[in-house]
This record gives sequence, structure tokens and C-alpha cells, in this order.
Amino acid sequence: MPSFNRIKETCLYVKDLDATREFYQNKLGLTCFKHEDGRHVFFEIGDDVLLCFNADITKVHDSLPSHYGEGYMHLAFECPKEEYEDWKEKCKNAGIAIEHEEDWGEGQLSFYFRDPDNHLLEVVMPGLWKHLVSSY
Repeated sequence: MPSFNRIKETCLYVKDLDATREFYQNKLGLTCFKHEDGRHVFFEIGDDVLLCFNADITKVHDSLPSHYGEGYMHLAFECPKEEYEDWKEKCKNAGIAIEHEEDWGEGQLSFYFRDPDNHLLEVVMPGLWKHLVSSY
């Protein structure tokens, strides 16, 4: 049976690409590696990518199948455990409101905040899902 290694890319659908780029690049410090005015902005996250598309423009099929979604989405960024508090501080210093912090038990923490399109973002510690899966 074939298997997957990981989820290589994550897509968010946004309305204002400039606000998206400002938030992810300038506030969170992600590297933008591709930006096409009015269509998309792409960011590196380690070996993975975050693809942010203008939902209305990419609804129309061009050379690839349509990329379209609507509604608020959720994604989680993993950071080294020793950098978790630094990420909270970075968000606060960038004027990003932390909406909630969760203690998942056994030293596993995460916190939640929103991007300009109201997508729910989370910063998690390594091993969170292994911890949660083993507790069920």
C-alpha cells in the first residue's frame, strides 16, 4: 500500500493579497517566494509551502484545475518547544492578538490567533498530535 510522508502544501483563500503578504511576511517573518499581483502569494515554511490565493480570481479554470475555497480555515504552525514563548512574544510585538492558549497536558501547549482574512492560525509544540492520539 502506498503511503504519504506529509502534507506538502496548504492553501488559504484570501481577499487582499497585499494584507496577506504584509501579515505573513512582515509580521510572522515567512519568506515570500512568489507573488503574482491579484492572483496569489506563496510562502516557504521549512520544506513546505503556504499558498494564498485570491479566491475569486482562481475560481476560474486556467491551465490548472480551479483553486477555490470559501469560509474561515484553520492551520497550525509547529515550532521548537524552546521557541514557543518567543513566538507568543513575536505575535504580541507585531500587534497580533492571541485569542486563546490551550494546555493539552503533559507540557504540550498551543496558542491561537487570526490573519487578516480571519483564518484561525495556531502555533503548536512538536509532538502535540502524537500526545493527543495516544490519549484517545
